[in-house]
Amino acid sequence: MRAVVTRVSSASVTIDGQVEGAIEKGYLILLGVGPNDTEAVCDKLAEKICNLRVFEDEQGKMNLSLEQVGGSMLVISQFTLYADTSSRRPGFSKAAKPDLAIPLYERFMDQCRQRGFQVEHGQFGADMKVASVNDGPVTILYDTEQ
Repeated sequence: MRAVVTRVSSASVTIDGQVEGAIEKGYLILLGVGPNDTEAVCDKLAEKICNLRVFEDEQGKMNLSLEQVGGSMLVISQFTLYADTSSRRPGFSKAAKPDLAIPLYERFMDQCRQRGFQVEHGQFGADMKVASVNDGPVTILYDTEQ
């Protein structure tokens, strides 16, 4: 799995002119699923992101977790994280097919909810307009294959 986690002051996703999900302080997570990903990989990634400490403490150091600051998550499915960029026109054959990707996308969000987080989301496969106010900016890349 691949995830781009951005610390945000706010973020939202709009589909067909309707806001489907919105958060204030927290993480905007772009989540891609690869063809070899499993539930165990998904659970480990959720655990890592839920415990990530990138919010500033009283000394201005990135030392606080999402839980400690009362933050939320906006999770967006993002098959393009598996783009093959060897040519000018990217290919997406390295991304998982929907029959694998959708259950793992849903599982990731469920794992985060089970840890007590508010999780907003987009719609798998939809044309989404994502807006965010990046905080820092702080952006962390996860690739479970590395």
